[in-house]
Amino acid sequence: MKKKERAAEIMNRLSKRYPAPEPALTWSNPWELLVATALSAQCTDERVNLVTPVFFERWPEIRDAAEADVAEIEEVVRSTGFFRNKAKNIKAAATRIMGEYGGEVPRTMAELITLGGVARKTASIVLANAFGVNEGIAVDTHVKRLAFRMGLTANTDPLRIEKDLMPLFPQDKWGEVNHYLVFFGREVCPARKPKCGECELADICPKKGVQ
Repeated sequence: MKKKERAAEIMNRLSKRYPAPEPALTWSNPWELLVATALSAQCTDERVNLVTPVFFERWPEIRDAAEADVAEIEEVVRSTGFFRNKAKNIKAAATRIMGEYGGEVPRTMAELITLGGVARKTASIVLANAFGVNEGIAVDTHVKRLAFRMGLTANTDPLRIEKDLMPLFPQDKWGEVNHYLVFFGREVCPARKPKCGECELADICPKKGVQ
C-alpha cells in the first residue's frame, strides 16, 4: 500500500472512531487556547485544565496578562513544569498582541510564530481549532510516533515530519489529523506496549509491534 493510500485509510478509520474530535484542553477563545497549548508542553492536558481556570480568573484578558508581574504568573503555572520560560513567553506573547495586533490573537502562521514561545505546533493548533484555518499539521510526540509506526515518515525532526505528512492528507483535514493521531496514540498506540491486538489499523501498519 502506498503512503497516500495508507494515509487515506487511516483518516477513514479514525474519523469513524472520533467523529467529532476537539482539543482535550479547555478553552473558550483563541487567547485561552494559545495559553493552554503553551502550558501543555511537557505537561498533561489534565494538569493544564486545572491551572488555566486559575490563570484566567486572575488575568481574564490579554491586556491583564501583558501587564502582569511575570513572577506572579510563574507561581500560577509552576505545576505545569518549565514554569519560568512559560510565564516569560505568555507575558511576552500578550505584550506583543497588545502592541502589534490590536489586542487580538493573529490569524496567520507568519504572525503567530512571532509571539513569545509560539512555534509551528502551537500556531497550527490555534489556527485550526480557534479559526478553522489549516496552515500546518501540529506534530507532537504522539503524531511523531504514529507517523513513524504507520510508515508515513522516516524523519525524526518535527518540521520534516510535518512536511512529509502535509501532502498525504487533504488540507482541510490537517487539524483533524492531529486530533486523530494524538487520541489514538494515547488510547491504543502508546510509546510502550502498543495494543496491536486491538488496533483497527494493525492490518495496514508496516511496523506492527515496534516500540
